[in-house]
Amino acid sequence: MLFKKHKKISAETLIDLKRYIDRFISDEVTDDLPIPSAVECPAAGAYAAREEPAYPAVKAAPRKGRGKAAAPRAEASARSLSDALEHIDESFSEMLFRKIDERDITDAQCYKKAQIDRKLFSKIRSQQNYRPAKATALSFAIALELSLDETNDLLMKAGYALSHSSKADIIVEYFITHGIYDKFQINEALYEFDQPLL
Repeated sequence: MLFKKHKKISAETLIDLKRYIDRFISDEVTDDLPIPSAVECPAAGAYAAREEPAYPAVKAAPRKGRGKAAAPRAEASARSLSDALEHIDESFSEMLFRKIDERDITDAQCYKKAQIDRKLFSKIRSQQNYRPAKATALSFAIALELSLDETNDLLMKAGYALSHSSKADIIVEYFITHGIYDKFQINEALYEFDQPLL
C-alpha cells in the first residue's frame, strides 16, 4: 500500500506543472500594470491627498525617570518569555514519529520510502531537537503522504516553510496538492525545471 512502482512523469503533468508555476512566478516584467485609482482603492487616494505625515511626531521623553518606567516592562517580558518557554510546541522529531504512528507504518518503511539514510534517521530519533535540512523534512512529508497543511506544519517544526517565491517549493506543492507522492516523479520534475533535487 505504501510503496508504489515509480512511473515516469508524463508530458501532460509537466505542462500542467508549468501552468501551476506560472500562477506564482512570472519572468516577465509587469511595468505596464495599471495603478489602482482612488475609486478602486480608496486608501490610495486618502494617502495621496496627505501632505503631512500620517502619524503625529512623538516628543522625546525626558531622560529623568526612564529607568523606573522600563523596569515593569522588562518584568512583564520576562514573565511572558518564561510562560512561552513552558509551553513549547512539539519538535520536528516528535511530530515525525507521531505521524509515523498515525500512518501505522514502521520506522524502516518510512525512512526507506523517504530515501533517508538509516544513520540520519537514527540521529533524528535520538535527538529530540534535531533540525534536519529542508529537503530531508520534505522527503519525510512525501513518504508519509502528508497533506499540504500537515507538510507546512512539519516544515515549520524544522524552521522552514513552502514559499511561492521558490520554484522548487511550488513544484513540491503541486505534487502534494495533486496527491502524487512519488519522490522519483517529484525529482524528475525538479530536474526538468533546473531545481535542486530532494
